[in-house]
Amino acid sequence: MGLDDDLTVPIPVPTKAGPGSRVVPDPVRIVLNWGRRYSLWVFNFGLACCAIEFIATSMARHDFIRLGVIPFAPGPRQADLMIVSGTVTDKMAPAIRRLYEQMPEPKYVISFGACSNCGGPYWDSYCVTKGVDQIVPVDVYVPGCPPRPEALLQGIVKLQEKIAGESLRARYAGRRGVDALRRPWQPPPGAR
Repeated sequence: MGLDDDLTVPIPVPTKAGPGSRVVPDPVRIVLNWGRRYSLWVFNFGLACCAIEFIATSMARHDFIRLGVIPFAPGPRQADLMIVSGTVTDKMAPAIRRLYEQMPEPKYVISFGACSNCGGPYWDSYCVTKGVDQIVPVDVYVPGCPPRPEALLQGIVKLQEKIAGESLRARYAGRRGVDALRRPWQPPPGAR
């Protein structure tokens, strides 16, 4: 019995994600996720008082640039992260959807504040959308009315953890809310 007989360890077979995956090893996935994780360009969709808290998070005291988040992208075509902060009305919903569709893949959404999460104190109004997740797929919810800048920092860290664990197969297999986006946007009942 030799030394090699005791040290046999099965080698895991990597999963395939398309024709290019044969030449792309798993460490490349880690590098790509690391690059996406620490270079998030933010498209801020500030609709109400939560937008002020977002601005406070980008200022010197909290400074989310140290986390690799660039606060103000020139437009949706240069952004990978949309932060929806404030009350989303039914009239504003198609604009949010249109701007989300203009963002390039991979794209992420943070719902910031009670109003964008579920309608907030205005949930029973006839014109308030009951959460931005009815319009676009949301990755991270940040609760509060208004939420503190520290809460947004924690939400960004949670999103970065999610990005670090993404697999290329899941990303490009089309499982990230694509079916929900193919349906035309429907206004809530009674809003017509």
